[in-house]
Amino acid sequence: MRDRQPLTSPKPPPTRAARWRAAALIGVLVGLLGFAIAVQVHANSKDDSLDSLRDDDLIGILDDQNARSDRLRQEIADLQATLGKLTDSGDAAVAARQQAEQDRNTLGILLGTLPAAGPGVVVTVTDAAHKLHAEDVLDVVEELRGAGAEAISFGGVRVSTQTAFTDVTSQADGSAVGIAVDGTPLRAPYQVLAIGEAKTLDTALNIPGGIAATVRAAGGELTVVERTAVTITAVRDLPTLNHAKPR
Repeated sequence: MRDRQPLTSPKPPPTRAARWRAAALIGVLVGLLGFAIAVQVHANSKDDSLDSLRDDDLIGILDDQNARSDRLRQEIADLQATLGKLTDSGDAAVAARQQAEQDRNTLGILLGTLPAAGPGVVVTVTDAAHKLHAEDVLDVVEELRGAGAEAISFGGVRVSTQTAFTDVTSQADGSAVGIAVDGTPLRAPYQVLAIGEAKTLDTALNIPGGIAATVRAAGGELTVVERTAVTITAVRDLPTLNHAKPR
């Protein structure tokens, strides 16, 4: 008696919306393909007066045309490959899901809702005399952002566009004892993790007259260690929107 083959459910047919999106993408790619071919034909058939040009000029023009031709041929090949994939609406759906996943991960890192890893720096700020204020340490974050840091944590708190830095004072005499980041009290030394181009981040923090000089003038020290791998595990929750709605 033959073994029965396990039953498998047939693959559901693509929805009308998926077929429409695939058809639209195919139309766009076909148009681009036609445009690329037209440009190539036009470039090859263009009748310029070349009689008065020197040999070196003619060689330069020929090299330029060959380079353009190579680029167009590569673009045509890429478009044809993409067109071949998109003729199958299943592949189009997979590509759309992959793009959506990539966008979700990128936004998650930028908003601070996902952990992040990559090259960057580890910054340590000391403040033995408690002379640094919230606006001073905020400058550390602003310098890192300006230098292209893609993810930052300050004292274990993930930094986002909504992060608030405030001074913390002693209840006894009102003297400064530290800072708070998003309501979390911190005391020096402060450790800052930043992911980005390490050398650029290091340079930004040590610009003459910048934040490093401010820290030293207050009796502290700012040190930067460049690393090929920095891991930021601190995350934050997405805020609840009460008024704003997408349009």
